[in-house]
Amino acid sequence: MSIRNKRSTAASLAGRASPLAVQFILLVSLALPAWPQEKPVDLTDQSLEDLMNIKVTSVSKKEQKLSQVAAAVFVISAEDIRRSGATNIPDLLRMVPGLDVAQISANTWAISARGFNLQFANKLLVLIDGRAVYTPLFGGVDWDTQDVPLEDIERIEVIRGPGGAVWGANAVNGVINIITKKAADTHGGLLVAGGGNIDQEFGTAQYGGNAGKESDYRVFAKYLNDDHFPDLNGQNGLDGWHLLHGGFRVDSNLSTKDSLTTQGDLYTGNEGAVIVHSVFNPPGNVNVERLSELSGGNILSRWHHTFSDRSDTTFQFYFDRYTRTGPNTREVRNTFDLDFQHHFAWGSRQDVIWGLGYRHTGDQTVGTIDGTFIPADKAGDLFSTFIQDQITLKPDRVFLTVGTKLENSYFTGFDLQPTVRIAWTPSARRTFWAAVSRASRTPTRRDEGLNAVLAALPGPAEVVLLGSTNAKSEHVIAYEAGYRAQPFDRLSIDATVFFNSYHNLQGVDLLSDVLQSNPPLLIHRETFNNDLHGTTEGIELAAKWKVNGRWTLSPGYSFLEMHLHTDPGSEDTTSVASIQGTNPVHQAQLRSHLELLHGLSWDAAAYFVDRLPAPLIASHTRVDTQLSWRIAESANLSLVGQDLLSDHHVEFNDPLQSVNSSQIKRSAYAKFTWRF
Repeated sequence: MSIRNKRSTAASLAGRASPLAVQFILLVSLALPAWPQEKPVDLTDQSLEDLMNIKVTSVSKKEQKLSQVAAAVFVISAEDIRRSGATNIPDLLRMVPGLDVAQISANTWAISARGFNLQFANKLLVLIDGRAVYTPLFGGVDWDTQDVPLEDIERIEVIRGPGGAVWGANAVNGVINIITKKAADTHGGLLVAGGGNIDQEFGTAQYGGNAGKESDYRVFAKYLNDDHFPDLNGQNGLDGWHLLHGGFRVDSNLSTKDSLTTQGDLYTGNEGAVIVHSVFNPPGNVNVERLSELSGGNILSRWHHTFSDRSDTTFQFYFDRYTRTGPNTREVRNTFDLDFQHHFAWGSRQDVIWGLGYRHTGDQTVGTIDGTFIPADKAGDLFSTFIQDQITLKPDRVFLTVGTKLENSYFTGFDLQPTVRIAWTPSARRTFWAAVSRASRTPTRRDEGLNAVLAALPGPAEVVLLGSTNAKSEHVIAYEAGYRAQPFDRLSIDATVFFNSYHNLQGVDLLSDVLQSNPPLLIHRETFNNDLHGTTEGIELAAKWKVNGRWTLSPGYSFLEMHLHTDPGSEDTTSVASIQGTNPVHQAQLRSHLELLHGLSWDAAAYFVDRLPAPLIASHTRVDTQLSWRIAESANLSLVGQDLLSDHHVEFNDPLQSVNSSQIKRSAYAKFTWRF
């Protein structure tokens, strides 16, 4: 398994950062004055009070008004998606203050909340319509195969902070819940076609309608063909990306009290990568190209039954299977999941939700000289239960939420993840909230059974990284407080502060060397440990300002500070600096939407990311822009530019990623959308 990167080259590229003056001019240019015109019919017509009352479901698995939720929640709406110019979910997530989104190569991302960013960020749980896409092999998410048609997303709810009390393990620092539209909302046809220098060819064909009197459906096919990025030396990064994806959704009303949703996906494709491959005759480490074959599919069904306006139940199951061949190992995984929950009102002041869950997952792996897993095949079962009670201490003003989830992990037994949250809404325009939660990150197959070659050395000798049979769960106790308000008719603000205390964090220890006799080889061994602890603290700010009926500005800012330490007696000398150094202290953004004449609109966004000291990545500012023309009620043409400030730069390069980093390249594309 290749986990080395050319840091010296990355350091030289860091010196090519654009002048601060240019960055400042581009930020200011987003604030060009608007002129009064006829008011458009879209989300900007809504008052900010309406926006404050958007209902979210990810905090408590039930609908709650955003203005009264006792958690740090950011909602990316369908209109935000349309205005973003993004072609994939990772680029959409850049607009969330407190999320760290860094692109590694043309097809690989590192995404985390509140620190601990890696290619496989194992403290962030991601769901698509209630289906978890967290992988138990490496931990984290394979973002390259989460290719949901963006036109079908109703909203993305992002929780910064623990969500383990309802969602379970690995929702340590955040939860991303991608919620797609009901089939009834996507009747008719949809054709999307576009292309550019990086997003060379992409398109979606979709049709939806009625299936009988009580059912609605949609079917779609989606394709993308992305070009390669340059590597750290400016050569072909060999990381092109191709994916064909199809799916369906059917929503049925079985009776006045019963509804059923069934949906599924299939995909196939491939992507390139460059890894560092170790050879022993003669000893050396060389860059080699690997082509990964991707395929998979899933089916999900969810039945909702309403007993009364005070009681309802939901039963959901899904089956997911995927195959990834490369770049280092081959993995086939099957997952079967059952989930039941019951929501009911108890008396006049208590609203209770509880549930049970079962998941079986099993993998089959085939290793290479670069990396393997011991044992090659492994399966596990997970059982869980949760309960949460929202208590109205003062009607329409003060709400106390208490709850916990109890579940056993695949490797470390049962774990308890409680939370206490309180929200005080002194008026319809102001909410104060606070929360204390405990959450856990359970070990992965990599943590327990990895055997990876890091480097070949003269001698001959090699450096290997081994999993640990003593791997433990990581734990956090998180303290959060926030303020959400609409002080004026045209302004809303959202502020959060947090302090997290971590224990049993993962690091790397040295083991004693081993001399292999046949063939002669000296093996320098490293292994995972749980010998780190520490704290993080930070601030997250977001605002939305309607300058007038045509112009909206959305600034955001986040600050993160990490204080990690090794436990007494630990010999780990590298993990603290490596973990702390791959997370930016400061991030800022400014997004602008402006309605122009004759169906034209202009969107622009600037994202500033502070430097990363450990991998020697310079600070950078990303500028995206989109000019859209509504040709007719059913047709739209967009011209999009991304990462316009510099022709190429490096965003991420951590020592444990499985592929070599590439330089993120300036791109432009055109897109045509037709609904019929």
